[in-house]
Amino acid sequence: MARPVKHEAVAAKRREILNATQRLVFTKGFEEMSIQDILDEVQISSGAFHHYFDSRGALLEAFVEQIKHETEKPLLPILHDPKLSAIEKFQGFFDTLDRLRIAHKADVVELARVWYTDANAIIRMKVDEAIFQQRAPLLTEIVRQGIREGSFTIAYPDNAGEVIMALLEGMGNAHARLLFSPGQESIDLSLIEEIVAIHSAYMDAIERVLGAPPHSFTRINSAAVDVWVTATQENHV
Repeated sequence: MARPVKHEAVAAKRREILNATQRLVFTKGFEEMSIQDILDEVQISSGAFHHYFDSRGALLEAFVEQIKHETEKPLLPILHDPKLSAIEKFQGFFDTLDRLRIAHKADVVELARVWYTDANAIIRMKVDEAIFQQRAPLLTEIVRQGIREGSFTIAYPDNAGEVIMALLEGMGNAHARLLFSPGQESIDLSLIEEIVAIHSAYMDAIERVLGAPPHSFTRINSAAVDVWVTATQENHV
């Protein structure tokens, strides 16, 4: 007689494998990581691993899904709060992402140096696409709310979430190139000013896409950027 499957135990071991994968991706990079690395990390056999994931590709897809789920959780309460206006929801969306990054600043800086390498190019592309597809419809719903409230005027509301996500990704990539490119080993006033200018330009573009009043959304200042530049400098030590 077959023994009943212990779903809790299966789920726990699966999470353990995914958490080990995350540690290795964030230290070695996905392309440099081997299945044997995971086996050594979790202390399981190859047969046990393939009981949970039948291939490296399946592991990758599950890892991307886990990242997507984790990044969505803190945003949903804001996006679904009926008491907030559309502009407040957008600002809350931006603020929540900023708070999460600041709360884990040292980890974010350390991760970024691996995340933006060629060793993570494939997984970075997949994570970016998954988050894009996850958040674009949520932002589109906020846009529709803003139209109902009269705060947004936009010709193509059904595509607004995709356009805004494309702008946010562009801003994030521009900031990452400046902060984590080789040679950024000391605080440079011109670097801080450039990051502030890029943020302002993208926020202005988002407001224009939405047809929102100018300066509906806050801009970062030099002091906020200095925190990140200092963190990247400290990470070099």
